[in-house]
Amino acid sequence: MSVLNVAFYGSDELASNIAKKGDSRDVVSYVFKETKDEKVRILSLLRPLKHPVSIRPLLSVLNVSRVGFVEVKQIDASLGEVLVAMKCSEIEVGIAVINPDSGDWVDPDQVRVLFKQAKLNWNILEELPEAHEIREELFSLGQSEDESDELVVPLDQKFNVQGIGVVGIGYVQSGKIKKHDQIEIIPGRRPGVVRSLQVMDDDVNEAGSGDRVGVALRGVDEDDIGKGSMIVLKDSDSLVELSSTISELKEAPFQRRRVAIGDIVHASTNMQFKVGRVIAIQGSAISIEWESPLVVRKDGLGVVILVQLDAVPMRIIGTVTETNSA
Repeated sequence: MSVLNVAFYGSDELASNIAKKGDSRDVVSYVFKETKDEKVRILSLLRPLKHPVSIRPLLSVLNVSRVGFVEVKQIDASLGEVLVAMKCSEIEVGIAVINPDSGDWVDPDQVRVLFKQAKLNWNILEELPEAHEIREELFSLGQSEDESDELVVPLDQKFNVQGIGVVGIGYVQSGKIKKHDQIEIIPGRRPGVVRSLQVMDDDVNEAGSGDRVGVALRGVDEDDIGKGSMIVLKDSDSLVELSSTISELKEAPFQRRRVAIGDIVHASTNMQFKVGRVIAIQGSAISIEWESPLVVRKDGLGVVILVQLDAVPMRIIGTVTETNSA
């Protein structure tokens, strides 16, 4: 199966017209599944709730998405923050549909200027296409992808199921996870074995990039995993745990606030949302001490977005790259 995860910012009505509504927590999923040319392909729209009150669900969606979709009902600070979040998350391809509520109007030229300022070269549509046209366009945008073979599965939920044991749920960021794999939970490198796998309520023998997977684990206690934990293969060196970092800060579009020594910041990456304190700044280099270890990929994949929750109106400070232990 080929799964395309789409960061969807728009109305429930439009999302439900494109795909079938599914699970709802901080993020609502909408799934469209079809067989074409003897291959199964799946479109998964991930719609964050509670924005702009809470930014974390939006960032979680962007951690696992490859394509973006924005329904423009009005131009405001919330839309600006969403576009900046898309850009900082390297969602370089997407669709924007201008679709104001009845009686309202949005200036298409102003929308184009806003996207240009956010440095997003997306397809901007002034009329709402048919649902099948939207699906085909999204599938076409998600076709090309450079991807690592290293298994990384960030988790966002966990359960203890009677008769089965501990189950972690998350998205396969890269690689493949198979039944009976010997794995480790990071942080902590706690060992375990994959007892069974489920994708969309079906038992499977393996799951690949883009799949939302339930992983039943043997030899792992419930306290060993949580939101932001990651599953890797045994002895994998694809991830590194850092208690303090020094990085290059690339400031976000529209952001005028400057980070200062002593500021409290959060990092969003791989379903983690870590809190830290800025301890040094030298030019574009920023040093941060983390309350608990920040886990990053050695191959540089997986964007790290820096956020200040009290920054108004733009909470996204930018991205950090070339992250090393301080």
